Amino acid sequence: MKRIALVIATIVLVACKEKKTTSIVQKEGVETSEAIELEVYDFRGLEKMLSTQSDTTYVVNFWATWCKPCVKELPYFEQLRSNYKEKNVELLLVSLDFPAKYESKLKPFIKEHNLQSNVVALDDPDMNTWIPKVDENWSGAIPATLIFNKTERKFFEKSFTYNELETELKPFLN
Repeated sequence: MKRIALVIATIVLVACKEKKTTSIVQKEGVETSEAIELEVYDFRGLEKMLSTQSDTTYVVNFWATWCKPCVKELPYFEQLRSNYKEKNVELLLVSLDFPAKYESKLKPFIKEHNLQSNVVALDDPDMNTWIPKVDENWSGAIPATLIFNKTERKFFEKSFTYNELETELKPFLN
């Protein structure tokens, strides 16, 4: 009976103050390689990823599966990741999906769209505190993108075409 209860369970939550990881416990007969692990952070945990002292340039996109402009531009971020991975560029997709939708919407979306970029979820309801820490002029609207390295930082509250995204990235690489 205990084993059946374990097999039926669908969520395992490992929590700490800064980072929570959720993964699907697979039902009997389903390959465990099908599981999608999702790192979930509060802003304090995510904030460490929004600065660097290395030579890497980071592109951080704030998005959600329910945001049509966000979904429309995701392929451009994936293409940018592919085209610039050898040029010391890292991509981070920060999902603002609601925690109750991680299993039913976010994880299936990641799998269906075969997202190769690092995807994390931000679960911090105190948005009035963390939004201005990302950028003091951010209204909170998405899509929003932050591009930064150790010497420069630029924030965009807009959606991108691939060419626009690449144009904004290139000055960071010089």
